[in-house]
Amino acid sequence: MPAEWEPHARCWMLWPQRDDVWRRDAGPAQEAFAAVAESISRFEPVVVGVMPAQWERARRMLPEEVNVVEIYYDDAWMRDVGPTFVINQDGQVRGIDWEFNAWGGLYKDFSQDQRVARQVLDQIETPRYTAELVMEGGALHVDGEGTLMVVAENLLNDNRNPHLSRAEIEGTLCEYLNVEKVIWLPYGVFEDETDGHIDNLCCFVRPGVVALTWTDDPGDPQYARSHLAYDVLSKVTDARGRALEIHKIHQPGPLYLSHEEAFGVVPRGGTYNRMAGQRLAGSYINYYVANGGVVVPVFDDPYDDEALETIQSLYPDRNVVGVPAREILLGGGNIHCITQQQPAGQMTR
Repeated sequence: MPAEWEPHARCWMLWPQRDDVWRRDAGPAQEAFAAVAESISRFEPVVVGVMPAQWERARRMLPEEVNVVEIYYDDAWMRDVGPTFVINQDGQVRGIDWEFNAWGGLYKDFSQDQRVARQVLDQIETPRYTAELVMEGGALHVDGEGTLMVVAENLLNDNRNPHLSRAEIEGTLCEYLNVEKVIWLPYGVFEDETDGHIDNLCCFVRPGVVALTWTDDPGDPQYARSHLAYDVLSKVTDARGRALEIHKIHQPGPLYLSHEEAFGVVPRGGTYNRMAGQRLAGSYINYYVANGGVVVPVFDDPYDDEALETIQSLYPDRNVVGVPAREILLGGGNIHCITQQQPAGQMTR
């Protein structure tokens, strides 16, 4: 699996539509997704999958340079339901199709999400590797040089693969992603409804360098979680034997769901419903690295400028762009969660 900063052929997204996830018939979320697509399209091609009933609206709201294609799906988290792209030994692009169970059952009907990876790969006529493992793409971060970073709270949750041990899960990931070392962080971001995806907590910036969400407030529930992650990261080495350079990026807020934002969202009927006053799992780490750019979520928060400055310093050769992303956060994730990079490579079978 190539690192995210390696060259991309395109970025894949899905169009938000569910009234049990997105408020006001998904209108504000669609505006936010369109802004993300526009920002990424400055750096690389973007393809947005859209349900037939939403095609005209999406085509009208998205920039002309963004390609719109028909895909059938349930929710709009392409990172988690789409394929995880890999490159084989001949330089050819392939896609991993993980099993998907709606993040451990957050909603009941996810039959169309289960077919997204195959639909994407069929669009580009790319072979598919079917993995017998419940997994979401946001649970994985690689350095492209043999190291994978994951969160135990997420991967070892009984609502994913209760019949598998940590060693068995790690072995499957090493086989499909061709990594040699897995770094396990204990916990993800507080109140992350994905059970702690790594892409909201910590990411590789380049080999041997990571960025970690942080807070200096000992009374914040995130404080212990980030400190435990820091302790692990400061003691491990990567697959090449390098100690890790750790950069802290202070979390926004904390942020909470307002009554207005909760109003009008139809309960999912699964195991998770959003309520006013609920803590939101806001994080600046949930950014997307594009060809020549980095698209970062911002929240009209006092920490926005500091986060953008830090991320720009970590990517001096890329243009860092902040995109208002609270509406995406209201749905349970952010910019990295709604995007999936397709690495550059040969597309012949």
